[in-house]
Amino acid sequence: MPQRGRPRGFDVDEALERAMEVFWRQGYEGASMSDLTEAMGINKPSLYAAYGGKEELFRKVVARYAAQDMAYARDAFAQPTAYEVVATLLRENVLAVTRPDRPAGCLSIQGGTACATPNAPIAGFLAASRLAGERALADRLARAVDEGDLPADADPVALARFVMIVTEGHAIHAAAGVAREDLQQAAEIALAGFAAASGARVPEQATGTV
Repeated sequence: MPQRGRPRGFDVDEALERAMEVFWRQGYEGASMSDLTEAMGINKPSLYAAYGGKEELFRKVVARYAAQDMAYARDAFAQPTAYEVVATLLRENVLAVTRPDRPAGCLSIQGGTACATPNAPIAGFLAASRLAGERALADRLARAVDEGDLPADADPVALARFVMIVTEGHAIHAAAGVAREDLQQAAEIALAGFAAASGARVPEQATGTV
């Protein structure tokens, strides 16, 4: 069957990467269509044809960010014990929010923590994405309770909320210029707090690490 229309003259994935940086640095509201098209190297009709508009573009950017930049979370959830899950999550989060090849911080926080009323759905979308991650962590910790890896009186929901608050704090501090080494110290303190509050078994080689 012959192709309809003219082939696109740009790399859709590469353009998404460029849009990601604009949204990350300027937030959803701060990123104008002209900012986006200039960074992506396309015109407005091409943006609408390929992505469906600014909001749809942003949602695609967030999906790409989740698949690439948040891959460490999936690796963390696959760890065999609750302690290793949280240790991996906290430590890799610090590395992710301080990558030299990315803007400092986290796209899901800087992208639209506060939005004017017309863009409230974007703030809601990002908040829902973060809460989905928190629920996934709570489910993983609940499994640890079921498996006897955490004590029966451990509270997976409260523990997951604590861990996610720490990771979001890392992102905010990274965006403010706090050094990776300082965030790593905070992550180790938070990990010790998680172990104490949850009753998680701490591997022998992990004791004394701060």
